Amino acid sequence: MKPSQTKHFLLTLLLGAVLLSIWKYEVSPFHDFSLRFDDINFKFHDKKPHEDIVFIAIDERSVNKIGRWPWDRSVVAKGLSYLTQAKVVIFDMVFSEPTNEASDLALGEAIGGVKSVCGFFLRERATQDLTDEEFDALLADSEETTDLTAKNFKFAYGEFLEVNIEDVSQGCTLQAAFSTIRDGDHLMRNYPIAFKYRELFYPTLGTQSLRLGLDKPIDKKSESSVAINGKEIFLNDKGFTRLNYYPLENYKKLSFYDLLQGAIDPAELKDKYVILGITEAGVEDVRATPIGAIPGPILHYTFISNFLQDDLLEPYDNGVLILAIIFLFLPIVLHGFVKKIITRGLIYTVIVVVFIVMTKILYIYFNIWFETFYPLFFLLGSLLLGETYAFMNQEEEAKFIQGAFSSYLSPILLKKLKNTPELLTLHGETKEMTIFFSDIRGFTSFSEKMTPEELVKLLNRYFTPMAHIVRENEGMLDKYIGDAIMAFFNAPLDVEHHAKKACKASLEMMQHLKLLNAELEKEGKPAIEIGIGLNTDEVIVGNMGSNDRFNYTVIGDGVNLASRVEGLNKNYRTSILITEFTYNQLDDTFLCRKLEAVKVKGKEEAVVLYELMEDNERNRELQKAFGTVRALCESEDFEKARDGFDALAKQYNDPVSDLFREKMEHYLECVTNGEEVCVTTFTTK
Repeated sequence: MKPSQTKHFLLTLLLGAVLLSIWKYEVSPFHDFSLRFDDINFKFHDKKPHEDIVFIAIDERSVNKIGRWPWDRSVVAKGLSYLTQAKVVIFDMVFSEPTNEASDLALGEAIGGVKSVCGFFLRERATQDLTDEEFDALLADSEETTDLTAKNFKFAYGEFLEVNIEDVSQGCTLQAAFSTIRDGDHLMRNYPIAFKYRELFYPTLGTQSLRLGLDKPIDKKSESSVAINGKEIFLNDKGFTRLNYYPLENYKKLSFYDLLQGAIDPAELKDKYVILGITEAGVEDVRATPIGAIPGPILHYTFISNFLQDDLLEPYDNGVLILAIIFLFLPIVLHGFVKKIITRGLIYTVIVVVFIVMTKILYIYFNIWFETFYPLFFLLGSLLLGETYAFMNQEEEAKFIQGAFSSYLSPILLKKLKNTPELLTLHGETKEMTIFFSDIRGFTSFSEKMTPEELVKLLNRYFTPMAHIVRENEGMLDKYIGDAIMAFFNAPLDVEHHAKKACKASLEMMQHLKLLNAELEKEGKPAIEIGIGLNTDEVIVGNMGSNDRFNYTVIGDGVNLASRVEGLNKNYRTSILITEFTYNQLDDTFLCRKLEAVKVKGKEEAVVLYELMEDNERNRELQKAFGTVRALCESEDFEKARDGFDALAKQYNDPVSDLFREKMEHYLECVTNGEEVCVTTFTTK
């Protein structure tokens, strides 16, 4: 792992520790936002509550017809006479103060005529506590299941209770707490299955109603759930289950006044869970929820319906944690394999969209509640860290590249390299490249005629345009070696047709040299002659040197061959020599003439040399004629070849043809003396 990657990994670990702490300790505002993040789920379905639940409301119409609440309890008692066929009558109200004795007794008697669950209210403070008689009356309604009381659930604890008066409570089949608790953002999302009071376990209104209606106890199911009649209810560590709300308009609500008038068919209420509650403005119990403000009885309605209709939600907390950790380290993986930020952005977008869609599918079709906020929070945090770190790292790389390559690369390549530093491999790689060497001929004698100041000034006049030509043709200037220039093409960035561009740069150098020599002639200074050698081969390129000083350069046999070929210009009386490997990558736009196969120092195999020529009419004629004469040489007709080269040398004043005339004379001597004509071999550099 690279040092930068190690640092990124350690920073991500630190970020993960911070984010996990925010999650675990429910730090605001992140926790509050996480609660609201998935509330949108309830807009993705149009389910209806279970048909065996009815909410009979003491609503505005009832109050307008009967009078201001609270009514005389005989009125409520009369309404109950129509509910005798209900499975369970559930009172989301408490009759905690006595009125007139006759009405209280009438209500108690009417409640006794139905299967009922009467509500009581938990309070944080009160002026008086329960009497021993009132507490004894509640004992029968507690759930003393050892499994539940021994569990690790941190059930909410009630300090005080507000209960029904004895005349009323004596008619109740069971009693239960109808209190609920809000989340940190004051919305009701969860439903308690029980509260504790004096270390006893008291089911809530919905739970107690299911116990009574199904005649089943509450059993321990697992370490994170309980069951009624074998049906599992998933709980958090506080003993709450998440409510799966329905669209508000889908809840079935009837008016108590219609019940009192006999306008509701008793058969419509037969074997139903009937909830009695208040919705009249000013006295109603309004609760803020993810689906809006609703009457408090709807909370019990929702829980009972969730249970009966198999709409209970199953949390997937372990999966959320696992995915959050995966998302935390995802940017590290992407940075390692995907270098372009646009591509990474598209991948992130696809991942987020797929993740959100999958969580909605799990909710809608499988009732699995998968929290989306924290995994996305981890991804966003890690993404911002990763991209910020990558940007800062890229800035450092850009500065390094600017300092290391600004003098050696063209502005176009330098800009591309700064924008995509991942394309730069500094640690060494093998790749095909075209290597360039040039050298001033007769430099020693040339320099002896000048003062040091004059020599340096002249070299600068020569090097500056030559280096510019290399860069403009997408080459990299490697180094100046005295009067020599070393460059290469196809690194640090890939350069298409690098052999052609190296040849083009060489020809442009020769053209510029003519202009420079014309200026020198006017100044009375000697002309500069150079030789250029090119070779294309696989070489090793990268940062090389000691720990405190290194250079981005190339090494390999291909580099050595290019250097040897450059030196052979003196032997062949040429200006630009290229190897067969470079020639094979050229097309007809370059004018080359084949010379011969040679063995250079350090190479056992012969390499065919070509002269790269300026493309003009004179040279095209010469190249064609030279090829014809050379064919005579290859057929070992050395005498005709000698005469042909001699004619070319005189006609075109061509030193190369004159050299080959001399070679033919040598070959003729070898043939006369019975010696073998061998490949030209050079034993010096």
